[in-house]
Amino acid sequence: MTGRNGSAEIVELGSVPGFVVFDLPGAPLSAGGTRLAPDVSVAEVAVLARSMTYKFAALGERVGGAKAGLRGDPADRAGKAALMARFCAEVRPLTDAGRFLTGPDMGTTEEDFAPLRRGRAAPAAIRAVVAGLPFEDLLTGYGVAVAAETALGGGTEGSKGSKGPKGSKGLDGRSAAIEGFGKVGGGVAREIARRGGRVAAVSTVAGCIADPSGLDVSRLLTLRRTHGDACVLRYGRPVLSPHELFTEVNADVLVPGTRPGTIGAQTARSLPPGVRVIAPAANAPYTAAAAEVLRQRGIVALPDFVCNAGAVIGYRSAVDATPDQVLADVEARIGELIQAALGHPGGPLAGACEQAEGFLRSWWGEPPGAPFAPAD
Repeated sequence: MTGRNGSAEIVELGSVPGFVVFDLPGAPLSAGGTRLAPDVSVAEVAVLARSMTYKFAALGERVGGAKAGLRGDPADRAGKAALMARFCAEVRPLTDAGRFLTGPDMGTTEEDFAPLRRGRAAPAAIRAVVAGLPFEDLLTGYGVAVAAETALGGGTEGSKGSKGPKGSKGLDGRSAAIEGFGKVGGGVAREIARRGGRVAAVSTVAGCIADPSGLDVSRLLTLRRTHGDACVLRYGRPVLSPHELFTEVNADVLVPGTRPGTIGAQTARSLPPGVRVIAPAANAPYTAAAAEVLRQRGIVALPDFVCNAGAVIGYRSAVDATPDQVLADVEARIGELIQAALGHPGGPLAGACEQAEGFLRSWWGEPPGAPFAPAD
C-alpha cells in the first residue's frame, strides 16, 4: 500500500511490519538507511528521510532521501535475521531498479544487507576492521569529530587530526559529551580521544556517566562489547539519568546521537553555559524552536546532515578505495562544508540548509522544508 505524509511517499511493506518513506517521490534514485526498532514510526522515518535529502544535496548528489522503518527487536538475533531476509527480498526489485539503495541505521548492520549486495558490492573499505572496530562503525563518528574540530578552530589541511591554521588547537584539550554510546557513539568517542580531546560523559538508555578529567574510552568500548547499553553501569562512576547528559555536563562539545528531536527548545535553554558546539551524530536532533534558542545563546549548532555524512561518503567511494582514502575524503569534504557554513550570518545550520536548498533547486525544483524534528 502506498500513501502520503506531506510531500513524501510512504510504501507499506507486505512481508514485514514496516515501510519505506521516499522524501522526493519520483526522484530517479533515492537512498538512506534502514532503521529497526520496536517503536519506529512513520513520523520519525519521514524526518530522517528529509535529512537524507539535505545530506545528499549538501554533498552535491542528485539523490532523493529515503528511509525504511522496521518494527522489531534488534536484540532478538534469530527473529532479526529472518525479518531482514524477508525485507531484503521484498525491496530487492527497488534496489535492482536503482530506485532505493539502503544500508545500516539504528538496529541494523552491513551484514543484514548481504542479499542486496549481490551484483552491487559496497566499497571494500566498508567491510574492513580498523582498530578492532568495523569500519562502518567508525565512519560516521570520524566525520562528527572532524566537524567539531573545524568549528572549534581546527583545520582540515594536512593529515588527519591536524591542528589547523594559526596554531588553533581544535579538539586538543577540549571535552565532549556523547549521547548514545552505540556503534556510532563509540566511533565518535574513539576519534575525539585520538585527536586529543576528552570524553567527559557518555549516555545510553541505561544511564549517563561523567568524569570531567575524561573517561577511559578503550575501557568503555571493552565494556560495551560484553554488556551493551549496560556498560555505563559497569564502569564504576555514579550513574545519572540519560537526560542529565544535557543538563549536568558542562562539556565544550555536545554530540546528540539517538532519535530525532533530542534537542527541543526547553533542552536548548537548559544546556550548561560551557557548551560551545553541538555536533550531531544523529539526524534531525533539533526542533526549529531549539535552533533559534541556540542561535540566541551563541551556541554553534552544526548541521546534522553534514556532520554525520561520513557513511554516505564512504558508501559512495570507489569500490577499491582503502580505509585511509575514504577517511581522507571524509575529512576534506566535511571540513570544507562546515568551514563554509560557519561563515553564514544566520549560523552554520542556516548556512548548510541554504547551500543544500540551492543545489536542490538546480535539479529538483522547490526544495522541501528544512529537516527539523516536529515541535516539542
